[in-house]
Amino acid sequence: MEGTALPATTWFVYLVRCCDGSIYTGITTNLARRMQEHNSGPRGARYTRSRRPVTLVYSEVVASRSRAAQREWQIKRLTVAQKWVLIGG
Repeated sequence: MEGTALPATTWFVYLVRCCDGSIYTGITTNLARRMQEHNSGPRGARYTRSRRPVTLVYSEVVASRSRAAQREWQIKRLTVAQKWVLIGG
């Protein structure tokens, strides 16, 4: 269709709490699908596969994949205490 803009993909930066209490940070375009992948099947992150079940504790919307990757990197550099402040716990 001429003149019709395609919707921009929504990206999320998210944090999950693993069963051992550790925090994992990632990015995705579909939070529900990604949580399913983390909690079952081989498509979850290697880190979370041995730390199931995981629980989503934080997410934020970002405009693009590059911004999501930048924000993920910023969050991964935080201390555990700073991540808990971000989560609100």
